[in-house]
Amino acid sequence: MKVTQEVLPDSQVGLEIEIPAEMSQKTYDQVLRKYMRSANIPGFRKGKVPRQVFLQRVGAQQFKVAVLEELVQNAVDKAIKQEEINAIGNYQLKSPFEELVTQYEPGEALTISAAVDVPPRVTLKQYKGLSVQAEEIKPDPERLDKTLEQYQNNLATLVPIEDRPAQMGDVVVVDFVGKVKNEAGELEEFQGGSATDFQVELDEGRFIPGFVEGIAGMNLDETKDLEVDFPEDYSQEELAGEPAVFSITLKEIKEKELPDLDDDFAQEISEFETIEELKSSLEERYQNEAADKTKANVQSALLDALVENLEAEIPETLVQKEVDYLLSQSLMQLSRQGIDINKILTQEMVATMRDRTRPDAVDRLRRTLALGEVAKTEGIKVEEEALQTKIDETMKAIEDPSQIDPDRLREVLHEELLQEKILDWLESESTVELVPEGTLKQEEDASEAETAEPETPAAEATVEVEAETTAVGDSESEEE
Repeated sequence: MKVTQEVLPDSQVGLEIEIPAEMSQKTYDQVLRKYMRSANIPGFRKGKVPRQVFLQRVGAQQFKVAVLEELVQNAVDKAIKQEEINAIGNYQLKSPFEELVTQYEPGEALTISAAVDVPPRVTLKQYKGLSVQAEEIKPDPERLDKTLEQYQNNLATLVPIEDRPAQMGDVVVVDFVGKVKNEAGELEEFQGGSATDFQVELDEGRFIPGFVEGIAGMNLDETKDLEVDFPEDYSQEELAGEPAVFSITLKEIKEKELPDLDDDFAQEISEFETIEELKSSLEERYQNEAADKTKANVQSALLDALVENLEAEIPETLVQKEVDYLLSQSLMQLSRQGIDINKILTQEMVATMRDRTRPDAVDRLRRTLALGEVAKTEGIKVEEEALQTKIDETMKAIEDPSQIDPDRLREVLHEELLQEKILDWLESESTVELVPEGTLKQEEDASEAETAEPETPAAEATVEVEAETTAVGDSESEEE
């Protein structure tokens, strides 16, 4: 079988295949025997239908379509094998199928054109001697004190106070009624704006601005009308930016009595015997976290620089496969959140999600290809012993190992270890300048500001807003 190859864009190979007359006739006869054996035609036993009767019932043209479909598939498969082409995915027929149906006659030669995806064609213009900048993350010098203070607050004893007004830092119990003006300009209560025996810590940043600050200075059993304004970005649109009046009655004042930062305190909140051991452990953790973030910044900068030097033709087969993977991960995450995706997903939504996912899929593939090219060129591999150690460590940390696919786990951990080795090698072969945290972000913002296009009119713009909920009765949680 004569096959002519052509290099096509997007990592495809074009094939012009001359199907010989013998193959044309042989495929026709094979398909005819197969169909006739299974045909159910009244008046004839199964498998005993005369050829002309079968073709009349099925339709000669319709049967020719079935033969041609199998003939094309067989021809492409044979051409790929004959030419030793490393094809991925299915073939794409370039010849108009309707024309082939018209041209095809059993026992006569036929020429078809097809294309197959092949592994990406990759070129790295440079990967040694890269020069990058990365932000160096240093531990927050105040974080240790803030953490210990949080622990102290968690263990604080509330002591009733009767001989002084409330002050910032106290915990108070209040009744309050909130009112805003209605359309008639009269004050009236609004939903969710009232509470009885409500305990609140007088700490800046809680509730709407001015609420807790207005309570500071009040005496026991005092009632006070407090005028405040709801934030412009308040979650309830009808209240956003509106002035309000809260009638507040102070019923209890409690002062926080914090435990001493001593060895007993350390033993109560941790496994350490002394407060110094606890502090040292926290400081070491913060140092390690900062070092890990710095390393991540360095690796990200190196990877960005590496991808900039990548020239790659990525076949659509791989792009769609990566899109499928990312989409499945997103849907699994929604399912874990208790969302029944079968009830909310439509074909239009899936199509939109695929379109939005495509750029991320291409970016991921480009990073993977760039790293893979370095590994191939430099012979960077993961030792089996190191991989098995990583697998064992991971399995020990999993509560229910029976739920894990061992082959998939091995594949994922192998990719992680290989990427780490490649990036470590790149760092050793590159010049990395560490700059203070925030430096590159400021430069990026300045660059974007210089090249920014004029604002799109509000009527034409589509804006996605993630609202930050601020409720009168909700306090912000503090995390270590």
